[in-house]
Parts: sequence; C-alpha cells; structure tokens
Amino acid sequence: MLELYHSSNSVCAQKVRIALEEKRQHAQDHIMTLRGDQYEPAYLKLNPNGVVPTLIHDGQPIIESSLILYYIDDAFPKPPLMPKETRQRHHVRMYNKLIDEYVHNCCMILTFATAFRPAFLKMPPEAWQAEIGKTPLKRRAEYKRSVIEHGLDSEFVAEALAHHRKLLSWMADSLKSGPYLAGEGFSNADCAVIPYILRLELLKLSGMCERYPGVAEWWARVRARPSVKAAIFDRMSDADWAPFKSLAPDPWPKVQEILKAA
Repeated sequence: MLELYHSSNSVCAQKVRIALEEKRQHAQDHIMTLRGDQYEPAYLKLNPNGVVPTLIHDGQPIIESSLILYYIDDAFPKPPLMPKETRQRHHVRMYNKLIDEYVHNCCMILTFATAFRPAFLKMPPEAWQAEIGKTPLKRRAEYKRSVIEHGLDSEFVAEALAHHRKLLSWMADSLKSGPYLAGEGFSNADCAVIPYILRLELLKLSGMCERYPGVAEWWARVRARPSVKAAIFDRMSDADWAPFKSLAPDPWPKVQEILKAA
C-alpha cells in the first residue's frame, strides 16, 4: 500500500506524483496545507525535516524527493524511469544532485520573493518570522526571511537566478542528444526538472528560457504527457493558482536587470 503526504504546489511533491503516474501507481492522499501542519509532532516523526513529500510504502516512510524517485523505480520497475546505459544513469543522478544542492533552494528564494511575499507582508512581522522560524532547516529560514523583507532586492536572488541559468544550460546541452534529458526515453531526470520549469513559467520568468529553444521544445513535449497533466494541472485548484495569477509588479523587468548586471 502506498500513501503520500504532499501538497499541490510543492515542486518536490510534483516530481514524485509524476513518477507515480508514469508507473500507474495509486497512493492514498494526505494533503498538507504547509501552514504549520508540517511541524506537527506526528508528521515530524515521519519526516524530521518538516517538508513534503513523504511516501509511505507498506507502513514505512520514505523521504527526500530525489531518493523517492529512485525508490519508486526500484519498487515498481515497469515502465523504467532509469536508463539502462551507465552514463545516462549517471546523467539522471547529476540532474537530481544539481537540484538538491542548488536549484531547489533557489526556486524557493524566487517563489518567496515574488508569489508568496505579499501574503507574509500582510501579517505582523513577529507573526511571519515566528512561522518561518519553525523550520528545522535553519538556512532555509534565513533565505525566506531575507526575500520576504527585501523581495527581489535580497542578496540571495542573483545567485538563485544564476543556478537556474545553469540548469537551463545543462538542459540545452542534454537535449542536443535526444528528446529527453537522459536520452531517448522519459526518465527520472525529466520528472525531477519539470516542476522547476513550470515554476519559472508561473513566476512569469519563462523569458529565461528564450535563449534555449531546445528547452522550449522539451517543455511543450513533456507538459503534454498524461502523467504531468494528472500529477500537476488536474490537481491545482483556484487557490493553488492564485499566488501566481496576482503577481504585482511583474517580476520579469527586475529580473532582467539582475541578469544583465551579473
């Protein structure tokens, strides 16, 4: 039996849901609001980091989204989401390493600096500071505190954009050799990257992809997959879309300035 603790807008949860859809595996939903329920003692016993997703397989919690992707492929081999060829398998792992070490926190920085910032600014400072201070991952609290206070003027934004550029450059290079990020077949590399390209689009930052036409072609191809539709677009409610539909001001002009200055 599979259970999944997740939320619709979590990029980490989205990649796991795509993999489960590709495998045609159904998991019982445990929807998290991420408004404090991720820090409740019962959930922290499952996931001490207080983040989503957490996959439960036959009663055993599996955490860390990149590792969950590998776990799903091991537990449910058909259809495979890891290539057979050794170098391509390494390629998949490199994408997940880049995301885990750099891109994920950078995505969080850009999201909180734009889409999520207005909601926090409506709260008393002591209230939102107390909320973000609950995270067991203190470095993430520091990032959030800075971008809530300073928006795109935060000291962390330029580096966040640079790491997204690195991801796009990697993708453009990979896609010279095949239609997907690790060759001819859709893989865990694609599962891992899709939510981050979607997030750039939702944040009105898809202009970053303009210099990489191969990435745009890949994005059109993968977003049309039934697994992506079922795992992401079919699940998003009006409330999920809302933070991204009311971005004001448009962040792209400011981001262009930062990119030119880099």
